[in-house]
Amino acid sequence: MSSTKLTAELSEKIATVALQEGRKRNLAPLVVAVLDAGGHLNNYKREDRAGILRFDIAFGKAWGSLGMGFGSREFMARTQMNPTFVSALSTASGGRVIPVPGGVLIKNADGDVLGAVGISGDVSDQDEACCVAGIEAAGFVAQVGA
Repeated sequence: MSSTKLTAELSEKIATVALQEGRKRNLAPLVVAVLDAGGHLNNYKREDRAGILRFDIAFGKAWGSLGMGFGSREFMARTQMNPTFVSALSTASGGRVIPVPGGVLIKNADGDVLGAVGISGDVSDQDEACCVAGIEAAGFVAQVGA
């Protein structure tokens, strides 16, 4: 399935498959936030027992990826190289950006950014792997870095 638009149906598939991947990996309870290219919430799923801050973290991972134009893995690397910039960015964004892995851009085959997925609940590398599984299952390209 290939598409140039992130529909509600495809957002649902991304979130569902991402959570299924988390269960296959026996991860801690996860939350998934799927955002459209404008940073608006398109789909959200929360597993039982997921912490109350998990939505904010998942949203911040995805939102920061959209805002910067690359996955949050790259965002983390840049944070380590230039902490002053990231501090300023955090202030400018009202604290909404979360620069750790687990925020992945959704791209179509032409490389256009259609949105982003953020997951929180387990360690960041596992969160990111679940994002990628959901994005690829929906027929899109996942971008974790620059």
